[in-house]
Amino acid sequence: MTRVVVKVGSSSLTTLDGHIDPERVETIVEAVAAARHAGDEVVLVSSGAIAAGLGPLRLPGRPRDLATQQAAASVGQGALLARYSARFTQHGLTVGQVLLTVDDVTRRSHYRNARQTFAKLLELGVLPVVNENDTVATSEIRFGDNDRLAALVAHLVQADLLVLLSDVDGLYTAHPAEPGSRLITDVRSEDELAGVDVARVGSAVGTGGMVTKIEAARIATAAGIPVVLTQAGAAVAAVTGQAVGTRFHPTGKRRPSRLLWLAHASETKGGVRLDAGAVRALRDRGASLLAAGITGVVGEFSAGDPIDLLGPDDVVIARGLVNYDSTELPRILGRSTDVLVAELGPDYDREVVHRDDLMIL
Repeated sequence: MTRVVVKVGSSSLTTLDGHIDPERVETIVEAVAAARHAGDEVVLVSSGAIAAGLGPLRLPGRPRDLATQQAAASVGQGALLARYSARFTQHGLTVGQVLLTVDDVTRRSHYRNARQTFAKLLELGVLPVVNENDTVATSEIRFGDNDRLAALVAHLVQADLLVLLSDVDGLYTAHPAEPGSRLITDVRSEDELAGVDVARVGSAVGTGGMVTKIEAARIATAAGIPVVLTQAGAAVAAVTGQAVGTRFHPTGKRRPSRLLWLAHASETKGGVRLDAGAVRALRDRGASLLAAGITGVVGEFSAGDPIDLLGPDDVVIARGLVNYDSTELPRILGRSTDVLVAELGPDYDREVVHRDDLMIL
């Protein structure tokens, strides 16, 4: 049995005026249903909520302001899921909606709950349909595009394959319309992308483009998950393992899931500057970050927020979940834990960032 994450973008599901295209939805449904009936498990990451809301709200195009985007998502999400539910039911499949925010994958308890939900849905034979929770996400806490979200979901559910469906049939050496441009069938390393022109603008109803798809492939393959990029019309072939589009081969090994989410999903609220000794301790010894190695605080954040850890040259060397508010840190910087406990009490017997909540970048 293979576990596959399939991501489909807005441009592959909707008409240009924002309405859901039944024929395009049917293409995706047929591909996913074929994989399920072949014995595979599938998670569908589907864009299209905002785009599907444009028509009913009589909006001429994708709104620029966040409030109107959220209103369109509120209307469109229901329409999109209703369409999926109706079509998958005809194939004997039950769908379950999963709406994620960045908090769901950067805070320990939220992350654990998300992972358990996916595990139970798949155990029960339910097809999870995933999207970012656009109706409540703010501009400061967004995944930004569903390509990246799909890569992170693929790692979260320990997928064997990530399929990115687009309006182009793969990665080309230049824009597909340019003379001499050719399809790249396999990508085995970062070096093979050098010189590839990926400056392709996304569609009028989507947010992504080729750049976001390559970033998604980079995230997934670094975590040991192969990626296939192809057009929605080739969905059945891609999901069933046929050679279509561009295949990105794994470049790394699987890592602890939550740390990958922390590195790629979180938008940090601020950071702390470290001395050279603290940088060496984190990189070479896998140590936790203590107050003694911190020289300064950047921005404002609260305990539990993801923050950047910067070296003496202000280069970000790691990300982690902080155990202190930014207002608490200045009074304890450069001081050992033993001294802090002796002077301020047992509440200060804790790391600024525990090594289990830290990822070197």
